[in-house]
Amino acid sequence: MPDVSAPESSVPPLAVVLNPNAGGGLATREWPRLEAELKRRGQPFELILEDSGEDALARIQALPPRSGVLAVGGDGTVGALLPALVSVADRPGRPLAVVPLGTGNDFAGMLGLKTGQFAEALDRLTFQPRDVDALEVHILEGDGAGRTHVLLNGLGLGFDAAVTANMAHAPARFQGFVRYAWSAIATVRELHLSEVQITLDGQPFYSGLSPIVAVMNGTRYGGGFQISPQSSPRDGLLDVVAGGPMNRFQLVGLMLRVLRGTHLDQPQVHTAQGREVVIRWDAPTPIHLDGDLHGQVMAIRVRVLAGVVKLLNG
Repeated sequence: MPDVSAPESSVPPLAVVLNPNAGGGLATREWPRLEAELKRRGQPFELILEDSGEDALARIQALPPRSGVLAVGGDGTVGALLPALVSVADRPGRPLAVVPLGTGNDFAGMLGLKTGQFAEALDRLTFQPRDVDALEVHILEGDGAGRTHVLLNGLGLGFDAAVTANMAHAPARFQGFVRYAWSAIATVRELHLSEVQITLDGQPFYSGLSPIVAVMNGTRYGGGFQISPQSSPRDGLLDVVAGGPMNRFQLVGLMLRVLRGTHLDQPQVHTAQGREVVIRWDAPTPIHLDGDLHGQVMAIRVRVLAGVVKLLNG
């Protein structure tokens, strides 16, 4: 946590983007308490309440340049707004603050922000803002074209994305880590290994059968699984974690180690850092981006965007 305070006047007016669907409606239910905390502090804000990330993004892009963004929800809520937050050569971004009220809250959790602790999250607005990295993901199509997305936390391919898909079938009373763990156990029965080729900064990194590959800016996903415990969102590097050939028994053991972040020394785990990675599969493979499913892919390119997001309460 930063130890340098900034003057209170440096906190910009905030557009509070409330995702009404985050956390199964938790964000909506908790809004009156968060609103009261904002008013108690005299923090200027405008509430943006939209059902879709696209609509919320359009509202943000129409605001005055000085406005900051307070994203109330999970990793997906933040991800939907990133196109308006990232600084590029010809356009400055907007500063970001996060109040975690989503299903996973993994990027916020890495920062030490906890669900429902509004005072603690807003206290950090007086700290000196810090620049953090983002990931640019290009989903490659057969003709060389494709779709581009910007992420703050990370992505998963294979088993991890299948777990995310199966979370929709988990009992409604399960949220966060418990929901992910339930889905992971259910997904083990569907384990499938495909051939993958991974190139990191132009050099071969891993080639062979794999059930899972993750590319991370943050350290965790799934509500607390420490998939990349050595990652830093401020080092200008991305982290690649690939699982080598393994059976169901080995995968279960590996996932138990991922809970504690003690899996990186296992022979089935291959990890490295770099600035750009290209991943190619020999069969369509499911993918999630910051916890949101994006169908199946056969090839992606990911590069780190160093220091492009100004984080107000990191």
